[in-house]
Amino acid sequence: MFKRVKPKTVSLPKEDVVKSSPLRYDRDLPLVIEPRIDGIDLIDWAAGSRPLIEEKLLKHGAILFRGFDVASVDAFERFASSLCPNLFNENGEHVRDSISDKVYTPVFYPPDKQVLWHNENSFNQTWPRKIWFGCLKPADRGGETPIADSRKVFELIEPAIRERFIEKKVMYVRNYGTGLGLDWRTVFRVSTRAEAEERCRAAAMEFEWLDGDRLQTWSVRPAVVKHPITSEMTWFNQAQHWHVSCLDPGTRESLKILFTNEKDYPRNCYFGDGSRIDDSIMQEILAVYAELEVAFQWQRGDILMLDNLLTAHGRNAFAGERKLLVSMAEMLAYD
Repeated sequence: MFKRVKPKTVSLPKEDVVKSSPLRYDRDLPLVIEPRIDGIDLIDWAAGSRPLIEEKLLKHGAILFRGFDVASVDAFERFASSLCPNLFNENGEHVRDSISDKVYTPVFYPPDKQVLWHNENSFNQTWPRKIWFGCLKPADRGGETPIADSRKVFELIEPAIRERFIEKKVMYVRNYGTGLGLDWRTVFRVSTRAEAEERCRAAAMEFEWLDGDRLQTWSVRPAVVKHPITSEMTWFNQAQHWHVSCLDPGTRESLKILFTNEKDYPRNCYFGDGSRIDDSIMQEILAVYAELEVAFQWQRGDILMLDNLLTAHGRNAFAGERKLLVSMAEMLAYD
């Protein structure tokens, strides 16, 4: 007779239940974290591994969690909350839907258009340090979220251009009420001009009321920042996301027909002193991003976590239905 032995539960160290490696051998980002064994609860693992995840995020700037069962809104929100309990409630600056208090869709933008690399909300006075993207359904074709290391962008931009941006900063100009984009009532979530003006002042934005109930705002923000934890310098702005030369040719030609003055465009950017940023400068910056870009096909259940100061992101054009989720946390502000 053999004595029946009750099986014992084996408890592995938290770092041993997952494996990690860069997605590409020639890039530091993103770091891919996958389960070593079946049945790993990502939310439980993350809650007990926050220091490790923070360490990896600061090193790589982006982490792709892949192969875990987190393909629902609830699981996505609980995962993000396990790392940062105080998730940010979106401010309405962009066209997007709130799915819950702390989870929303990506910005609505025509699927046949590319969204260029940018650091989230870097044109605002406040912006998140951390961002999560979760994939419920990948597009049939395209729809990648390309990312680029903002530290390397800072290093590779031609020094004379970099110093000019550091010295002059970036002025972001936006016009509300032109018939294109959101109106000022929607963006600021107000009903009166006085309330809108108060929102502008609170956000350190200058403003002017124009005819036809139009509002023009402008703000000067840094083009680079020092990371508050690593002290690394990063290229942190949305010049290539706002500058008219970076629009697709069709959109740019349409704006030229609709408006006689570039300063009436729904949005544009300049150097901080109001002088024009030459198209050739923007093309050099775009070339640096293109050189550094890393893109991957989304898989259902993927979660991409970014340090917004260390990593810029965009969106490729796509075909078919694409369902992604977004959460943000750790709001910071310019001095």
